[in-house]
Amino acid sequence: MIKQTNSISFTLPMPVIAMSKNKPFTTIPKPHYNLVFEPQTGTCIKVAPNIWRVCAPNKGPYTFTGTNTYLVGERELFIIDPGPDDKKHLKNLLQAIGGRKVLAILLTHTHKDHSGLAKKLKSATGAPLWFGGKHRLSRPKAPGEINLLHGACDWDLVPERTLEDGQSIAIDGVTLEVLATPGHCANHLCFGVKNSDYLFSGDHVMGWNSTLIATPDGSMGDYFTSLDRLGACDGRHYFPGHGAPIPNLGPDKNGLTYASELRTHRMMRNEQILECIKTGATSISDIVNQIYPDVGLKIKMAAAMTVQAHVEYLAEKKMLNIHQGLLGKKSFSLPQQSTIK
Repeated sequence: MIKQTNSISFTLPMPVIAMSKNKPFTTIPKPHYNLVFEPQTGTCIKVAPNIWRVCAPNKGPYTFTGTNTYLVGERELFIIDPGPDDKKHLKNLLQAIGGRKVLAILLTHTHKDHSGLAKKLKSATGAPLWFGGKHRLSRPKAPGEINLLHGACDWDLVPERTLEDGQSIAIDGVTLEVLATPGHCANHLCFGVKNSDYLFSGDHVMGWNSTLIATPDGSMGDYFTSLDRLGACDGRHYFPGHGAPIPNLGPDKNGLTYASELRTHRMMRNEQILECIKTGATSISDIVNQIYPDVGLKIKMAAAMTVQAHVEYLAEKKMLNIHQGLLGKKSFSLPQQSTIK
């Protein structure tokens, strides 16, 4: 058992809205992020009846305090998101499993911080891999386009069973309902616990930050659709892939209301990007520099990927035009009829 860590607090940079020659850009209120979380890395923590969490030792700017691996069941288990390929984490998981039968290893998606340990855990337990199909892009790559997340994706991982939207899988008195939630990536799934308000939300909804959407791996349009689908589920208490649970504290403060905050934040970001273009921004770097002028390089890279996803979404909705220049360089303009309210 790894020694318990102290509470970890992260401070995320807020967008600093630059001043244009005419007026300041619209400021965007942030969702109510929970940036304080004690992961107790490596320790098996009971978080609900028949649900345990073991946090992997891979904290970072994109993973917060590390990837949360969940054990579901009692005498037999599902393992949700085995996490990164890390010897200590494998040892801690096997200790938490304690010789119990693992019926299947489930993945919310195939980014390596969630799936990197899958093959080794499969070898150690004999459990098959169940997830939403091989990793795939949300759209085809354009000529000359580079997928910046290529190295983070588990392209060769193949499921023994491909899980599909609406399926139910049961173990030891616990039934999980599969919900397809593409957006962060094309094969992303959430798992609801039947007859409860629990939902394993993966990277679709996390309490510590908004989700990275990077095309062509992910899709902002799919992400909005998947956020809207959460309302049809019973889940209101979310167990995310990183960070603390998002608890159900009542009808006005729960996982679903928080997801609604995230959606509103993203829609406001769309409006802000259109406003940037209206006041002279013609490229991704222009937009990022205006919205995030003082952040570090890693955060700025993530911001650029997300802004690109917003731009593609706005182009799909015919709210802006994308112009292809020399050497793949893109620029943007607003349609004649486009107005910003």
